[in-house]
Amino acid sequence: MIDTHCHLTFPDYEGRVDAVLADARAAGVLGAITISTTTADALRTVALAREHANLWASAGVHPLYSDRPADWDEMRAAGLDPKCVAWGELGLDRHYQTPPQEVQRPLLETQLAHLARWRREDPRLDKPVVIHCREAFDDLLPILAASGLPADRFVFHCFTAGPREMRMLLDFGASVSFTGVVTFRNARETREAARLAPPERVMVETDAPFLTPEPHRTVRPNEPRFVVHVADALAELWGRSSSEVREQTLSNSIRFFGIAPQPA
Repeated sequence: MIDTHCHLTFPDYEGRVDAVLADARAAGVLGAITISTTTADALRTVALAREHANLWASAGVHPLYSDRPADWDEMRAAGLDPKCVAWGELGLDRHYQTPPQEVQRPLLETQLAHLARWRREDPRLDKPVVIHCREAFDDLLPILAASGLPADRFVFHCFTAGPREMRMLLDFGASVSFTGVVTFRNARETREAARLAPPERVMVETDAPFLTPEPHRTVRPNEPRFVVHVADALAELWGRSSSEVREQTLSNSIRFFGIAPQPA
């Protein structure tokens, strides 16, 4: 399996990344994608990914960091590194009041415009895009549609909404990724939505250090090794075997991000 979304540059893992990845491999998780939150962080994620064979990186500005300075040259430089396999995470977040939408939205539109232009200019910069969308589907989908980027190159990470939003996402043409939330029995709407997701368009993640899945929900910080429980929860919801879902999500991850994990 691959943990397609975690934040290993966060302080929670300082000096522990080797051990975290070794524990993941022992649990059957071949590797992970460490996701950036700012343009400066993009350089750090790429540098960290270069130190580990089965670790990859992304480059982008998280909407909750959209009030910080963004250096688009830094982001482009990170994107040119072979270990950078995606843009993002980027999008909109209406759960929090700050930064306000008046700050988030222009930053998002500028970011998407850069991605569209870079994609035209250099095939090395044609990468999938990791989307953060929290309580913002109605606002965000039209912006993504207007970007000119192909819908099937987007993945909505950490899906925590309900069936309505899942149908919107699927009609748009994007992929979806689930976290430990899908293991929470009180997340009824999200679990119902997960039943609607076509397995060939689903990936799994931890969003570590957040959202540790059951049966380890009290463990902090979350780690890539726990992503197996997300796949197992999907297997239960879909009425499939765990091995089948683990293989399916691995195949989806390899195809979507264009990665080639080295065998254990």
